[in-house]
Amino acid sequence: MNILILPGDGIGPEIMAQAIRVLEKFKTEGLPITLTHGLLGGAAYDAHGHPYPDATQKLAHAADAIMLGCVGGPKYDTLPRAMRPEQGLLAIRKDLKLFANLRPAMLYPELAASSSLKPEVVAGLDIMIIRELTGDIYFGQPRGRRTNAVGEDEGYDTMHYARSEVERIARVGFETAMKRNKKLCSVDKANVLDTSILWREVVTEMGKSYPQVELSHMYVDNAAMQLVRAPKQFDVIVTGNIFGDILSDEASMLAGSIGMLPSASLDANGKGLYEPIHGSAPDIAGQNRANPIATILSMAMMMRYTFARADIAQRIETAVRSVLATGLRTGDIALPGEPVVGTQAMGDALVSAL
Repeated sequence: MNILILPGDGIGPEIMAQAIRVLEKFKTEGLPITLTHGLLGGAAYDAHGHPYPDATQKLAHAADAIMLGCVGGPKYDTLPRAMRPEQGLLAIRKDLKLFANLRPAMLYPELAASSSLKPEVVAGLDIMIIRELTGDIYFGQPRGRRTNAVGEDEGYDTMHYARSEVERIARVGFETAMKRNKKLCSVDKANVLDTSILWREVVTEMGKSYPQVELSHMYVDNAAMQLVRAPKQFDVIVTGNIFGDILSDEASMLAGSIGMLPSASLDANGKGLYEPIHGSAPDIAGQNRANPIATILSMAMMMRYTFARADIAQRIETAVRSVLATGLRTGDIALPGEPVVGTQAMGDALVSAL
């Protein structure tokens, strides 16, 4: 298990340190884990002048899987767009062809009161959002800035998808639904966007090959509303890059905190980049306040999807549940008046639970 560690920026090094402790625990039990370390994002720019330097690129191609903390921070906001930390994240996804982003939104029973919705609305929530990751408006060309015909500054981006791109992410959606409750909701904006008209046509055609899966279609604005109104109606959601970015962050708040949710970004062969869906939280960086659970649950996804070790993944997930059951809470998941523990103490508890 050759795993590349990219701590990233902000709280990234702190949460990654706790994930490494878990990996080292499994290593002492005999798992053949080898860790290499690299830089991505702002940290890479500081050290090498580029958010995705050649050294990191070589390490990423050589690794079986990659664990990433998070990237970004206000200190980099004045950099040219191509040098900003987020461009490093987009670049590694594109370079490694990590087209399928899996983002589970599951509410632990112990955190039902931490959700922004009533417990009866979210209790039992278990959604898998599958986001296409290497196409859409984030990568479309042409894009840029220009002066228009009347002399105004203008920005423009291009949204597009090819049939093959839609087919491969839809296939992930259908296959995932087959392993769950056989319900797939495809989210688009086909009442407005030509890109979405193609998306809906392709997904509908593919649905004929999966007659066991109940396929539905929903406009993205309605999907955003339904996630708040009745989120448990969803099993698997498949959607494009920009819609998936927004909807998965919305769904994260149903689960109590964005600090709880992991993600996997996979290529066609199961190689993956695993990261929490939260940002770098520079306001609390270095203060021992960040929640490491999303990063550690991302490691569980790595064991399940890249290394086919569902047993190890289950151990990690069970450890998280047991720690939450004891009442331990970092600040993001604590209710008013509840005692709060720091990043290190949460890591201590998780390693002890394992």
